[in-house]
Amino acid sequence: MDTTLRYRFYQLLEMRDQTSRLAFFVNTFIMLLIVVNVIAVILESVSSYQRAFGPWFWYVEIFSIAVFTVEYIARLWCSAENLAYGSGWRGRLHYMLTPMALIDLVAILPFYLRAFTSMDARILRILRLLRVFKLSRHFAVLGILGTVLRNEAKTLLSAIFVMLILVILSASGIYVVERNIQPDAFGSIPSAMWWATVILTTVGYGDVVPMTVAGRLLGVFITVLGVGMAALPAGIIASGFTAELARRRERYEMTAKKLLMVCDINSNDRTHLAEKREELGLAADDARL
Repeated sequence: MDTTLRYRFYQLLEMRDQTSRLAFFVNTFIMLLIVVNVIAVILESVSSYQRAFGPWFWYVEIFSIAVFTVEYIARLWCSAENLAYGSGWRGRLHYMLTPMALIDLVAILPFYLRAFTSMDARILRILRLLRVFKLSRHFAVLGILGTVLRNEAKTLLSAIFVMLILVILSASGIYVVERNIQPDAFGSIPSAMWWATVILTTVGYGDVVPMTVAGRLLGVFITVLGVGMAALPAGIIASGFTAELARRRERYEMTAKKLLMVCDINSNDRTHLAEKREELGLAADDARL
């Protein structure tokens, strides 16, 4: 087994050894630091907190940037240990273009942009909030959700396209029957699209209400239609999530069966299976032999 320093760092950052207390401490510390950063960015947007605790927010930012920068460089250095990326600078370039590496880069980029450019601090503050996506490395369920969204992208886009068509048709209908009664709210199709959107998504703010009988009947029809249409994307994601979990359980079972066919499972094999379970984002109960 390779015992180089780079390999040890790779094992540490990727938590390949589930029994390592140091790996658990390091990854838990990074996870908590991400949460602290998100809370700090939110509180910093409140003027009274900014005036009272401005220096402390700055100290948190400096410390976080130092940790996240070292983490990014370390992960870039250790990426050569992952055969999926390849070796040398090509492998590291491949790693840099992966979603998680890009998230790590975005987490530190706002600080350096503020140091070398004159970008609006409010925009940079929003960019700093993107650090919350770093948590997806520490919560496997977020990785599963990302996979589901990629797999169901075409279906979700189709559902969104249908929703857009319904918004346009609904806005056009309410424009026809209400434009003379409420010219401010329904005087044009673009103006009516606000009402159509909130009705179709079943939000119904109530700030714009049809006054005519025809308008109210149309509103009832659109509301009933919106109940089903608003639930469509949720159903697509839920079914995709279930299917992805089933595929991952099947992959785990295939790995376990291959080990059982060779010989009885020993401690090393159980460690390998535990790593595979973590990689696939399965719960312990889902991965029982």
